[in-house]
Amino acid sequence: MNLTAEIKDSINTSVLCWLATSSAENIPNVSPKEIFSYFGEECIIIVNIASPQTVRNIKQNENVCISFIDILKQKGFQLKGTAKIIEKSSSEFSIMENILTLLTDGKFPFATITKINVSAAKPIIAPKYMLYPDTTEVEQIESAKKAYGI
Repeated sequence: MNLTAEIKDSINTSVLCWLATSSAENIPNVSPKEIFSYFGEECIIIVNIASPQTVRNIKQNENVCISFIDILKQKGFQLKGTAKIIEKSSSEFSIMENILTLLTDGKFPFATITKINVSAAKPIIAPKYMLYPDTTEVEQIESAKKAYGI
């Protein structure tokens, strides 16, 4: 599945994402991730900084779900797909590392990268947009700023 411009823009304006994995025994795990980006037209890449459970789960069960939102607009996406742990020895690692290091300014060391091949996407939209269809993003941003004390 190709990542649309809207999905890529949402990734660029999201501070965190949440990666859901599951062990071979189907025990779920959700972990916040701070350093992530898109890679090409069909993949998401995430730095593994302190995520031993995530890495273990992906090695046992490649099915994952990632969610991210712009906290002020309260819009984002849920993406599903299959994940693979990219080790430093992989030819892809250095290309991905260059992209992700720009986001970290080199401040976060990482030994592996999670690469997700996206197969499905759906928007995440705050209920206010549906309950009050005239709600604009500007109004939602102002409302969120007020709620968060920004």
